[in-house]
Amino acid sequence: MITISKSKLKAQMLQIFRQIEQTGEEAIVTDNQRPVLRITPLKRNVTVHEAFGAFQGRIRYNEPITTPTTIEWTAV
Repeated sequence: MITISKSKLKAQMLQIFRQIEQTGEEAIVTDNQRPVLRITPLKRNVTVHEAFGAFQGRIRYNEPITTPTTIEWTAV
C-alpha cells in the first residue's frame, strides 16, 4: 500500500496512478498525516472460476436455490 500526502500526490500524480495500475495496490492520501482518501484500481474482469473457485465443493444448499425467500425477509 502506498501512503502519500496531498502535496506529493499533486506533484507525482501521473507516476502514482501508473504504479497503482501496474501493481494493483491501493494508495492512501493523507492531509496533515491524517488519511483522507483511498485510491484503488478498478478490478479487471475475472472468470467465474477466479472469482468463486475457492468455494467450489464447499457450499451446501438445503433447498432448491429457486425457492422464494420472502418469509425469511419478513421475519427481519
